[in-house]
Amino acid sequence: MNKIITFENLSTFCYCNYNLCKMPIRGVVLSFRGLGSMKAFTDDSPEVADDAKLYGERGILYVKPNTNPWSWMNRQAVAVTDEIVDVLFDHFKLSADTPIVSTGGSMGGQQAIVYTLYAKRTPIACAVNCAVCDMPYHYTERPDLPRSMYSAFYEEEGSIEDVLQTRSPMHLVDKLPRVPYYVFHCDKDTAVNIHMHSEKFVAAMRRAGHDVTFHVVPDRGHCSLTDEAKALFSEYVCKEIEK
Repeated sequence: MNKIITFENLSTFCYCNYNLCKMPIRGVVLSFRGLGSMKAFTDDSPEVADDAKLYGERGILYVKPNTNPWSWMNRQAVAVTDEIVDVLFDHFKLSADTPIVSTGGSMGGQQAIVYTLYAKRTPIACAVNCAVCDMPYHYTERPDLPRSMYSAFYEEEGSIEDVLQTRSPMHLVDKLPRVPYYVFHCDKDTAVNIHMHSEKFVAAMRRAGHDVTFHVVPDRGHCSLTDEAKALFSEYVCKEIEK
């Protein structure tokens, strides 16, 4: 299919804070959405508004791609995200070295990590919250997950386990780009087990020599960062762009 995303129809394919962004633009933050209902595609929540303003005031485009809500960063999700980024770079005449940081929570965290590997423009850093890190394990973790992963990778060749490994941060450690990774995980998370995901992933990344900062957020549930942790998350992102 021919590419159809333009700056004029951009709001159909993503949320972007360009109307709040101070010029000149210093960088781009991609914020990938978690697994869930179409409610996740609305952008009137206070958290989205707060992030849009925070990054905009620092000259940073904040972008939430509207990829398939069950995408798990499949080939289509990578291509659509690349196309959105291309439109922004072209419209704002951004230089090729304009920094991009990949972020997200839960499935969005998995997407953020995996996108660093497959992106047309490699992000300079990645920050995630309660990220799914072991896709084959997660396939068995909850009864609602197999259908979403089967949907995402239905047209891929090979066994489901082999295909999941191509989008599993734990199985991509040796291939991931050498950029800083910031990993947050709430220790009361019952949706994405911290021990089977972030702890294992961080340990494997460190053994492989990656630059990883890890924060365990105590007494909080899935993706429920404290205000202090949210501020630290955002500050890491801004620090990388503002270097």
